[in-house]
Amino acid sequence: MASNANVGAGLNLGKFAQATELRQRIWFTLGALIIFRLLSFVPLPGIDPVALQDVVNLTQDNTGGGGILNVFNTFSGGSLERMSIIALGVMPYITASIVVQMAAALSPTLNAIKKEGESGRKKLNQYTRYGTVGLTAVQGYFLAVGLETLATAQGQQVIVSDSYMLFRIGAVVSLVGGTMFLMWLGEQITSRGVGNGVSLIIMAGIVAMMPTELIQLFASGQTGAIPTGYVVGFLLLFVGLIFGICFMERAQRRVLIQYPKRAQQRGGMTQEKSHLPLKINTAGVIPPIFASSLLLMPLTVAQFMTGGVGGDTASTSNELMLTITNALGRGGSLYLMLYAGLIIFFCFFYTAVVFNPEETADNLKRYGGFVPGIRPGERTAEYLDYVLTRITVVGAAYLTLICLIPEFLSTQAGIQAFVLGGTSLLIVVNVTIDTVSQIQSHLLAHQYGDLIKKAKLKGGGQRR
Repeated sequence: MASNANVGAGLNLGKFAQATELRQRIWFTLGALIIFRLLSFVPLPGIDPVALQDVVNLTQDNTGGGGILNVFNTFSGGSLERMSIIALGVMPYITASIVVQMAAALSPTLNAIKKEGESGRKKLNQYTRYGTVGLTAVQGYFLAVGLETLATAQGQQVIVSDSYMLFRIGAVVSLVGGTMFLMWLGEQITSRGVGNGVSLIIMAGIVAMMPTELIQLFASGQTGAIPTGYVVGFLLLFVGLIFGICFMERAQRRVLIQYPKRAQQRGGMTQEKSHLPLKINTAGVIPPIFASSLLLMPLTVAQFMTGGVGGDTASTSNELMLTITNALGRGGSLYLMLYAGLIIFFCFFYTAVVFNPEETADNLKRYGGFVPGIRPGERTAEYLDYVLTRITVVGAAYLTLICLIPEFLSTQAGIQAFVLGGTSLLIVVNVTIDTVSQIQSHLLAHQYGDLIKKAKLKGGGQRR
């Protein structure tokens, strides 16, 4: 079996040069990601980049280089610390998607729209876009106000505009435009490129930050800021996590499906058998992304409103913000508990969204398929729901451990390398596996297309 798979892979690579459409899709995807990286260096209007970098350096020194601000900056590919027009990244879009999907699951009206097929999906996508605009506008305004507070607290003058209100309006308009452009770019990658566009944009931001994080980690080990044993252990954990993620992402629970016996031409009877593959991690990379989105943005705004860390805590509001930021700081017990709870919740929630046992059971019954020992129809739906719930428990535990163990260990060892943590690795490995699978699907489709063309040409030649 392994040798056959390797031969098949070799054939696919041999056909790659002939797959013109696939090459165009890959080039389009790479071009779109390059545009994303270039936009991360375009600053908001009214900001002095040099003074901003001074403020960021002071804030990182006070926080020890970590904090929620650093985590969110990782997901945006460094756009947040540069205060670019895409500083908010695609997180407002993801948050709006969470709200719309949960509303569709709870609201009968939206649930009816969802069942309308393609037209219903377009309506829900339109609601998601409206929600993205609203969330980006609100978050962008607080980000602009927080930037002014942060600059004042650090004794710097970041804003070069004479009017704070003019800067806020410009910042909101720029951030809304940047996020909406990223959302559109992700949709274009999905339809005209390879892979899920939004996930690829997030992965590109994480990968872009990896070299910097690795250099800082090695530098800390050389200077003695972090013991060498901790650095080596963390890197070994990094490699082990990659192998563990690859193994679990391909793990499946195959449910045996049988079909009625059919008569053969030679007079015998045959019974077709198949398998219904249920992935251990049906939700994929969505739960940690959703959980991070819900945790990071409110805490980022709170950290800005407190002026980084020190800030002016004389007022009651700033004291409250500072208390929230410290209580939910990365690596803290409350942060880890909330993060784990959100991951588990979204594992079950998103699995219920993407897999409907009743619909699957009805389809099996319509085509005559059945699970051995289980009555078709309602009993089959109950059985599939039971199996799916059990494997989702395993999948949720796997995601929680992958995301939390590196967080806990890196905090205990004083290693502030979020890019090398479980959440970032899970996103990178998962998106890479999905992208490679889509490339292989395009190659197979190209091969089948060539076979059909050759068969048609051969048939036409015989008719002549």
